[in-house]
Amino acid sequence: MAYRRQLQTALDRLDQGLARVHSMVKRGKNTEAIHFMENDLKELYEELENIINITPDNNQSRVGFL
Repeated sequence: MAYRRQLQTALDRLDQGLARVHSMVKRGKNTEAIHFMENDLKELYEELENIINITPDNNQSRVGFL
């Protein structure tokens, strides 16, 4: 259960970050949006990436296994 909660929290934070970028672009603040994407959004993505473990069992392929 803790894994699911942690994963959902990371997904929610990434979603909020994407919404923030979308809002900045809509308001014409492209430079600010690029800066946010290169820094804060990248960190949010890396946090999510660190939670997801893509290690297959035995002879299974890596596709579709979390």
